Amino acid sequence: MIRTILKKNDMVMVITGADKGKRGKILFVDRKRGRVIVEGVNVRKKFVRPSQDNPKGGQIELPYPINISNVMVFCDKCKKAVQLGMKIDGDTKYRICKKCGKRID
Repeated sequence: MIRTILKKNDMVMVITGADKGKRGKILFVDRKRGRVIVEGVNVRKKFVRPSQDNPKGGQIELPYPINISNVMVFCDKCKKAVQLGMKIDGDTKYRICKKCGKRID
């Protein structure tokens, strides 16, 4: 199991691979396999058979998972991909940008 501080709905930037430089929102995090599905990244065409939902069949575009190590959180203040740090304030724990100190949560 991989420990990560990436969460669903985080804005991330792809740092390596074919989609390098693209930004998107995390749709799903698979901690067991260490993969994430990012909106608009690693989109592939899948050919489907006719069914009740899709009577004609054809092709649909689906976002496929990429490795969690290939993405970094995007900071709105810094306008770049940054590392995250943890800050404890009393009994609350939250994530911060390591460059500017802006609170991510």
